[in-house]
Amino acid sequence: MSHNLATKAGYTFPILSDPDAAVIRRYHLLHPAGGPDAHDIARPAEFLVDASKIVRWTNFTEDIRVRARADEMLAAARQLR
Repeated sequence: MSHNLATKAGYTFPILSDPDAAVIRRYHLLHPAGGPDAHDIARPAEFLVDASKIVRWTNFTEDIRVRARADEMLAAARQLR
């Protein structure tokens, strides 16, 4: 997503663009041949990071259609209080 598109959408947080999948590989999130036409894609992953930049909760899956539910993420966030 380009900076201009993010700005137009009203996003106020940083957006990572990783066209060469360098970050995806660094964090072991590459799903080889997992996308359409067997293209490499990122594994779905969600992270809950606290104000000290410590990862407090993660969710990983191999299925690009599966994501953590909002209630799961909110419950994890509430436990951090």
